[in-house]
Amino acid sequence: MKHRIVVLGAGYAGAFAAGNLARRLSPADTEITVVNAVPVFVERMRLHQLASGQDVAFRELADVFAGTGVRLRLARVTGVDPERRTVAVTGEDGHGELTYDTLLYALGSSVAHHGVPGAAEYAFDVTGRSSALRLRERLAVLGKGGTVLVVGEGLTGIETATELAESRPDLSVALAAGGELGAWLSPGARRHLRRAFDRLGITVHEHTHIEAVEPTRTITAGGTSVPADVTVWSAGFAVHPIAAASGLEVAETGQIVVDRTMRSVSHPDVYAAGDCAYAIGDNGRPLPMSCASAGFTNMQATAAIIARLTGGEVPTTGLKYHGNHISLGRRDAIFQMVDGDVRSKSWYLGGRTASRFKSGVLKGAGWGIAHPTFGMPKRKRRLVTTPERSGVPGAA
Repeated sequence: MKHRIVVLGAGYAGAFAAGNLARRLSPADTEITVVNAVPVFVERMRLHQLASGQDVAFRELADVFAGTGVRLRLARVTGVDPERRTVAVTGEDGHGELTYDTLLYALGSSVAHHGVPGAAEYAFDVTGRSSALRLRERLAVLGKGGTVLVVGEGLTGIETATELAESRPDLSVALAAGGELGAWLSPGARRHLRRAFDRLGITVHEHTHIEAVEPTRTITAGGTSVPADVTVWSAGFAVHPIAAASGLEVAETGQIVVDRTMRSVSHPDVYAAGDCAYAIGDNGRPLPMSCASAGFTNMQATAAIIARLTGGEVPTTGLKYHGNHISLGRRDAIFQMVDGDVRSKSWYLGGRTASRFKSGVLKGAGWGIAHPTFGMPKRKRRLVTTPERSGVPGAA
């Protein structure tokens, strides 16, 4: 009987992982199934572009995995039972259940409203394709002089505000920052960011915490009303409660607690990658939810899965950030170098060069997704029987 590997989610972490597994494991021994709710690969780092009205093409997952041996199951995950090693799903074919021998959990994250009244009902976000399209539709009918407030000064907030301001100069775009705009950047990069905001006409409300969202305005912690025909919420991410409900050990964030190899500390048949993994980086701190983390964790998880199934030594991949890319519209960007503690170095790259650099990174990631088994070896690795895989009690 073949070893059944089930990958939950086909985002940056899940799609790359499925391709790596198919590339390196023999199909004579393994059966790889990817479960995803939508039929396309969603480039999350481009969703602010989609929301602003730009044309963004999405690759069909059926085409991505064609000829790789990876099975695609279009369905929504509704539950995981790690004791029975099953996954409950629902889709066009109704309810179903998948059985796994190894599970890679990569369901990603969605917007976190933090319990702010009205945020879930009235605010928009760009954490998913459907939500970005919803924002796109709302902006399309917003007339000249309409007000847009982006809440959150992180990467998503900055990129969304600048993209909207550049694409829709007829709108009044503002950003509510809990602290100082770009406080974590180097002095030079911070000045570059402020110049970009001034050039695009974006109003910044610093040290402003939004405590309520209404249809045409938001209310700050001090009771001030900030006009907003459209509120875009980008004040953090949250993971789906499926992992916590399954009995897997999770952190306070709901993320699956994993060891250095991205293996669940409570269930050795389960691995996690991407935003849903509570992984400790090389600096001793939890990895942030980001595309870069998806890359680090999926490479480590797949390397560990392959090594353990084929009897090899589990390698250690780096979990260290080198910098942050921040788009400031289509013709400007910042690349900020960081040290081992993720503190900004004095050096940064800005302007058109940084914009082209980030565009290249995005194109490279997209190409990698479209060719998941590129470089596939002619001879793949066969599985071996080990105490760990045969279920011997006390096996490591």
